[in-house]
Order: sequence, then C-alpha cells, then structure tokens
Amino acid sequence: MGYTAAVITVSDKGYRGEREDTSGPNLVRILEEKGFQVTYTAMVPDESEMIQAELRKCADALHIALVLTTGGTGFSPRDITPEATLKVVERLTPGIPEAMRAESMKITPKGCLSRSAAGIRGRTLIINLPGSKKASAENILAVIDPVAHGLDMLYSEGSADCAK
Repeated sequence: MGYTAAVITVSDKGYRGEREDTSGPNLVRILEEKGFQVTYTAMVPDESEMIQAELRKCADALHIALVLTTGGTGFSPRDITPEATLKVVERLTPGIPEAMRAESMKITPKGCLSRSAAGIRGRTLIINLPGSKKASAENILAVIDPVAHGLDMLYSEGSADCAK
C-alpha cells in the first residue's frame, strides 16, 4: 500500500491542553499497522476556518492521500467538523460514513447519531471520525480495507481493477 496519511484531532479542550488526546495517537497506530505512512498530525479547536485550513494544507500543500479527522461529529453546538469538511471536499463519498454508522449500530443504537462526512479533494480522501478513542477505532476499522482500494482507484491513471 504505502499511502501517506494525516490525523487531525478537533477538540477545544485538547487544543487548550485541558484534555489528553487519546483518539489521535490511537488512529496513528492503527494506520501504521495497516501500512500507511503517517506524515502529519495536528490538533485544532472546533473552529470551521481552522479545520478547513488544516484539510486544505493536507490536500493541497502536503499531498497526503488519506486524512482522518477525529472529533466534532456529534450534536453539540460546537461540533462542526462535517460542515467544515463539506466546504473543502470536491466530491462526496457517502458510502464511507454510511458503512461506519451501520457498523456502529451493531455496537450501540447511538451509532446513528454520528454526523461524520467523507469526501475527496484532489487526490486526498478525507474521512471524519468520532472523537472517542473507542468509536474512532471501531469506525476506521470498519472501512479501512475498502478505503485502501478507494485510494488505489484515486491514484490510478485510468481505472483501478475493481473486478478483483
């Protein structure tokens, strides 16, 4: 595989140093175990412009293949990660968050409350994940293998071999 990846934690309390980020480092570990090269991590508060700036940086300047955000996908008034993501992506990939929610629903009925979004900007796939260590891991593990195939398609010169 060998694709690059980034993990962006979205958390007011984490950004202010009031809460330890456990989901971000755990996602880095999972990605590395799955063969990704994590080349960038960041923490930002729940501020749309800052989230958008990080996503643009990862896609446009750093040319990272896969960007995971963790946090800001719930119902709190400050949870705006999906809205910030939708302002940045050029093409939606609705099947990814649908699959994550479906898998979450097998674990807890509250899985339907996730507002995660996913989409493509240039050749970067951006996926929003919940903020908790447990939920973010469950969500990414539910889709990481199909995501790898999606990146193969995104980075192919024509069309990837989907018949395999």
